[in-house]
Amino acid sequence: MSEDSATTGAAGDAWSDRLFGGFRKTSERLTGNLAGIVGKTRLDDAQLDDIEDALIMSDLGPRAAARIRERLAEERFERDADERAIMEVVAREIAEILRPVAKPLDVVAFPRPQVILVIGVNGSGKTTTIAKLAHLFQEQDYSVMLAAGDTFRAAAIGQLGVWAERLSIPIVKGPEGGDPASIVFDAVKAATDQGIDALIVDTAGRLQNKRELMDELAKIRRVLGRLNPEAPHDVVLVLDATNGQNALSQIEIFKEVAGVSGLIMTKLDGTARGGVLVAAAEQYGLPIHAIGVGEKIDDLRPFNPDLLARVIAGIA
Repeated sequence: MSEDSATTGAAGDAWSDRLFGGFRKTSERLTGNLAGIVGKTRLDDAQLDDIEDALIMSDLGPRAAARIRERLAEERFERDADERAIMEVVAREIAEILRPVAKPLDVVAFPRPQVILVIGVNGSGKTTTIAKLAHLFQEQDYSVMLAAGDTFRAAAIGQLGVWAERLSIPIVKGPEGGDPASIVFDAVKAATDQGIDALIVDTAGRLQNKRELMDELAKIRRVLGRLNPEAPHDVVLVLDATNGQNALSQIEIFKEVAGVSGLIMTKLDGTARGGVLVAAAEQYGLPIHAIGVGEKIDDLRPFNPDLLARVIAGIA
């Protein structure tokens, strides 16, 4: 699935509108932090320091900020640098950071199903994101099954069941406190028998006890390996953008615990902390499969890195 196919026609226009709306606070924060910084054809060290600080305050992170500062230091502006000229350079550099990680989640596994473990702390929007991801696959004519592997919370099982019913897709679930690995085993077997394209597995988000979570995920992996040596094909971490820099520490922990292969960032609508998307890309280089900028079922989409860079910089 390409980002172009996800952003064509009227639907594409609606998505672009949501993108602009979702990142408005982020771009306002960034341009506000950079307001008043002007120079001649070259920026001096003091101005570059101010810009670097402004980028860090906008949650782009120290690594991306240092990279953008270095790029601005090399820039010779045709006329005296104003805010727009500076933001053009910022947008170009953000696009350079985002392009390598903007990778939609494609269903390519053979034999089917493609098994996607979805992980993330409770409250990150994980369960809703699973439903949105399932809907995204349905739009591409893939068959989808859900597995309620977060047996720690009855609410998670119930919520996933409601989404499965709304989307008219099968779900495999068990009792609260049940063994997640056995649920995943049953789900993979059922998905294989039914010729399902994508099996999306919810998992517990308990970071309070990393060892317990690590053991649980290791057991799931062992069980999957018996049925399909390639599974899981993806381990996707759902991040809540409103957590800002705390989201980055979650990447660090879940990489260690679960072997994260890609990211989905949610709740970008209305937060001033959308810059953390850039920080995650620069610091970790993990594929960012999709972003969420709303509560509707179709508010999760792959993104165009060049457009998104200009939206963040407030010049789209």
